[in-house]
Amino acid sequence: MSTAKTEYDLAVMGSGGAAFAAAIAARAKGATVVMVERGTVGGTCVNTGCVPSKALLAAAEARHVALDQTFPGIRTDAGPVDFPALIGAKTAMVEEMRADKYVDLAAEYDWPILTGTARFAAGPVLEVALEGGGRTTIEAAHYLIATGTAPWAPPVDGLQDAGYLTSTTAMELDRLPESIIVVGGNYIGLEQGQLFARLGAKVTVVEALDRLAPFEEPEVSAALEQVFRDEGIGVHTAATVTSVRREAGGYNVSETRGGEVFELRAEQLLVATGRRPVTDGLGLAAVGVKTGERGEITVDEHLRTHHPRIWAAGDVTGHPQFVYVAGAHGAVVADNALDGAERTLDYHHLPRVTFTAPAIAAAGLTDAEAVERGINCDCRVLPLEYVPRALVNRDTRGLIKLVAEEDTGRLLGAHVIAEGAGDVIATAVYALANRMTVQQMADLWCPYLTMAEGLKLAAQTYTRDVAKLSCCAS
Repeated sequence: MSTAKTEYDLAVMGSGGAAFAAAIAARAKGATVVMVERGTVGGTCVNTGCVPSKALLAAAEARHVALDQTFPGIRTDAGPVDFPALIGAKTAMVEEMRADKYVDLAAEYDWPILTGTARFAAGPVLEVALEGGGRTTIEAAHYLIATGTAPWAPPVDGLQDAGYLTSTTAMELDRLPESIIVVGGNYIGLEQGQLFARLGAKVTVVEALDRLAPFEEPEVSAALEQVFRDEGIGVHTAATVTSVRREAGGYNVSETRGGEVFELRAEQLLVATGRRPVTDGLGLAAVGVKTGERGEITVDEHLRTHHPRIWAAGDVTGHPQFVYVAGAHGAVVADNALDGAERTLDYHHLPRVTFTAPAIAAAGLTDAEAVERGINCDCRVLPLEYVPRALVNRDTRGLIKLVAEEDTGRLLGAHVIAEGAGDVIATAVYALANRMTVQQMADLWCPYLTMAEGLKLAAQTYTRDVAKLSCCAS
């Protein structure tokens, strides 16, 4: 067994969005970089998260539109899904993007990716057990922990023995299940629940809190729940799963709602109850790196850990779990570690999107968050029936809600459930970043017959009659 020792300016644990952003920024500065990955290069987003899930969601949307055509004079239809072909196409897309956006990029910027398991030892140094055999020790001026997160399941009686699907393995099935129970009604459970329902499975979503999308505005949750029910998706909220049993042909799940016990049966069980940081086995105690209650790496505002030469970025920090946050983290770490830049990030206008149909998007504060901060707020809700784009699309399911400071009229938050909500919220991000008032938003130009116009119309409700806002003269 051979042992080698090498030195670098930056050693990175992980190979996802945060890791690559840091490595690219470091190489642009002329720094030497090494990356260690114990699994598949590319991290969650390209392999098991954003890319595969949105590819399958787009396919499911195409089938749904064909089966549920709303335009008079247009007739469409869709047959059963060739599930293996659909999964095969998804896998091919993932492999192509992984090569293009990650493996080839590392070669272009000229840093090595070692396949193996790394852990800290006193020094600090990284001891790496290489996949092909042998070991190597890495010394670096700075270290970055960017190991991401993994699916997490609650301690439910019988669950581990029965086995279950995660958001990763659900997208690797070799055939479409006839029925599926989805435990978890936040963004992962909502996206995958609707995905499987639109492909033809009978789906039931079970959420422990009192509504779907429990961290969004109540009006948004209510609108989405109605969409799910209209599409034949079972919705069980304020329901606690108490036991799981695997039986011939599927699963038997016991849940408690309102003091009563109910039995659910389905061919498959998907547990989508969140993710936890991947920190086990990293040897953090040996170098004084501390973790929080959920296993997240504890960092300061500059993303430095308790050790002055060790940094953390991306999902493993417990910060918002978005690939664009991870990318920003990586660049910040490179600047702070290598240049002493002392950069920080501002999340007050950070957007989030749940890619259901209609999609949910938000940025800034919710009504409740504003109140918790002692802010007197003025909130307005504009149903999509007042948005011309929604009318011509023949799809008025949804709404736009603005949260503004009562005294100044400054926009504090925007919340949308609508087709293309993710694109709409980008406009609100600029308004929040520039601390605009709703009056300023109402006075801005906005192209007619776009969904983004709904933000302008919602802002105009602060000064005008909502019933008059859906005309061309608005």
